[in-house]
Amino acid sequence: MIEIKDKTQCCGCKACGDSCPVNAISFPVDHEGFWYPFVDKEKCIECHRCEQVCPMLHPEKTSVTKLDDLRVYGGYHKDIVIRFDSTSGGTFSALAQQMYSEKGYVSGAIYTENFDVVNFISNSKRDLRKLRSSKYVQSDAAGLYRKIETLLKQGEKVLACGSPCQMAGLRSYLGKEYENLVIVDFLCRACNSPKVFHKYLEDLEQRYESKIIAIKDKNKDHGWRSLARKITFEDGQVYYGEGHEDDYRRGYHGNFFERPSCYDCQFKGMPRKADISLADFWGIENVDASLDKDVGTSMIFINTPKGQAFFDKVKDRLHVKEFPFDVAEKGNHSVIFGGRLPVPDTFDRAAFFHDLDLMPFSDCAVKYFPWDEGKKSRKQEIKKLIKLCLTAARHPQRVGRSAFWQLFHANVKGDLLHGHFIELYSECAVDKAHNAKVYTGGRVALGTKRNRKSHLETRLLLDPDAELKIDGDSHIASGADIQIHRGGKLHIGSCAINMGFQMVCQEKIVMGNDVHIGRDVWIRDNNGGHIIVVKGSKNSAPVIIGNHVWICSNVSITKGVTIGDGAIISANSVVSSNVPAGCMVAGNPAKVVAEHVIWRP
Repeated sequence: MIEIKDKTQCCGCKACGDSCPVNAISFPVDHEGFWYPFVDKEKCIECHRCEQVCPMLHPEKTSVTKLDDLRVYGGYHKDIVIRFDSTSGGTFSALAQQMYSEKGYVSGAIYTENFDVVNFISNSKRDLRKLRSSKYVQSDAAGLYRKIETLLKQGEKVLACGSPCQMAGLRSYLGKEYENLVIVDFLCRACNSPKVFHKYLEDLEQRYESKIIAIKDKNKDHGWRSLARKITFEDGQVYYGEGHEDDYRRGYHGNFFERPSCYDCQFKGMPRKADISLADFWGIENVDASLDKDVGTSMIFINTPKGQAFFDKVKDRLHVKEFPFDVAEKGNHSVIFGGRLPVPDTFDRAAFFHDLDLMPFSDCAVKYFPWDEGKKSRKQEIKKLIKLCLTAARHPQRVGRSAFWQLFHANVKGDLLHGHFIELYSECAVDKAHNAKVYTGGRVALGTKRNRKSHLETRLLLDPDAELKIDGDSHIASGADIQIHRGGKLHIGSCAINMGFQMVCQEKIVMGNDVHIGRDVWIRDNNGGHIIVVKGSKNSAPVIIGNHVWICSNVSITKGVTIGDGAIISANSVVSSNVPAGCMVAGNPAKVVAEHVIWRP
């Protein structure tokens, strides 16, 4: 019977549980949140079936008939909506669509209502959206192997997708090759603790004071490379956990809460145990930029003749190109070759999981894997400022000599104390009252230009008691005229603003992150001091622009307008009323012309 004495020798695939003819195996969860088999000896009939199907004990049973030459493709789904909604380029969706078209079944991992991750199988294409995308936590495959075996014996076609250890478990469980089965795995880094994942979610709910209703791992609103986890709350708030700024991702990539067996995995590397293996094609921008666009690109390994035959059926759904293995390997070397994960130096795993029961997840993250990257000391900021000033002196075509003193005065005497500074390029006219406030939380470039000989002036006016707050990296092209009048508040996230931008802020204007503004756009929250004698009329009203908004050229936005996340404002539009999230508007006055739009810069 299965008896786990060394937890590094159990991958948690649960194939042993499905194999037991008397259901004598249960899976209690340990203090780290991982499950391990436990045999009820009173029920056990000593058939040893559980030991026979264990892929850790019998890796020879997971071998496949390999192609003579491994074939590697890069590409993406032709349907931009599917590509955008996928972890990589949407290849899994293309494979699933093909299986559904053949009246077959597709399995994969899904979130439950409580955000547990379980393996699921169905023959309904309506389930594809919840099967799509990685989940980054160990999934529970209990019952999956029995269901797949039953379907195969009934003659049904099955596309099974899971982690490498789960798919090795499936091969070992079945014990023979089925022509009506196609197995797909992915280049898995490691399986994370479900307990840690739920502690992370609980912590976010407490911090945002709202219930989580949706999770999208590796969301692409801010680009594929942002590695963002988008979490939506019941009250409409949205959290984007980008890259290693996100506590959970930082801990995962730091190898702090992976399953013990993952530190020396038997199922990574080559040759694979699946017919087809999928991954992100990191580095594609250096190999073939036509397949990039920062929307996600799949790397596809065809491992067996069966995998090649099935993949040939789906090529029409994809834009794909074949690449030599060494080209594909460059951006994925550590994942493809080597199952060993480094153990963090001086990390006390027992202490971490002990504290996890007593502390919020974010406090544990601060204690055990704090976020330090990108935080610069005052000394580093001063060095950066000096370097910029030297650039101004040596390369007047980039930063005009006339702006040199403005650069020094505006930053050294002003905003440097807040941790960052504004880079002023040539022909910048900055008029800042002594009691106006400027806060910058990122790199801000004002007056950028491509035509070095241009003398187009960029103007920034801050009246007394005005406030300018820029929370992210932003650049504002030459020719902009930004006025913040007495008491006005302008808050900007990370924005890209083109030439000729005009803004007049008298009360409050807020622009979120990833806002892209075309040429000659005009935004104001006031009537310019004019009074309209109409009941209910206001001289000013805040303008709120959400995240990931695209405002095209020659758009005018008037007072009191709120523009929802993900919206597109078509060129030459006049926006005088609210714009719903995810919609495209056009015209004068602007009206909704499309809903549920998805766009990328």
